[in-house]
Amino acid sequence: MFYRFIRALIRFFYRILFRIKAEGLEHIPQHGGVLLCSNHISNLDPPMVGILIKRQVRFMAKEELFHTPVLGPIIARLGAFPVKRGGISKESIRTALTILREGGIMGIFPEGTRNSQAAVAKRGAATFALRSDAAVIPAAIIGNYKLFRTTKVVYGPPVDLSAYKGKDAIGTAEEATEKIMEAIHKIIREHQ
Repeated sequence: MFYRFIRALIRFFYRILFRIKAEGLEHIPQHGGVLLCSNHISNLDPPMVGILIKRQVRFMAKEELFHTPVLGPIIARLGAFPVKRGGISKESIRTALTILREGGIMGIFPEGTRNSQAAVAKRGAATFALRSDAAVIPAAIIGNYKLFRTTKVVYGPPVDLSAYKGKDAIGTAEEATEKIMEAIHKIIREHQ
């Protein structure tokens, strides 16, 4: 209930301020685990990627945000969970895998931090995908959040990682990460 209320409120303001639009929503499965992988250009990205989807999207957030007096309790109630900067704890990994295995949607930014240029992605997204069997949906935020100018989110078709299943080597995760990032960059190239 709280999530739906906040999602509607943020969507209302984003529609006015950033004229948000979505394409490719049909690619997001209605049921089952989904790993939503997007580029990351602003602190406004998590709500932007999640508010356009009917299902709840949960995100990792840097641990410091949970210690902020107003924001901390709100993001916790919205389903975010903490991750330490510079590394990920076993608890964060377990939480992410549980969300995906129980049929939830988890949003992740494979580059790990905000970046206006293509950055080297971390292996976390691919590792979660390979260990959970969740559908991997690439997404790209197109635009730059200028007031009263259109910013859109384009969701692409699922990324097929079946060739990497059952292999647990670091090289496999790196190859799968490259495939996810290629799908994100393809969306960006096609829609800019």
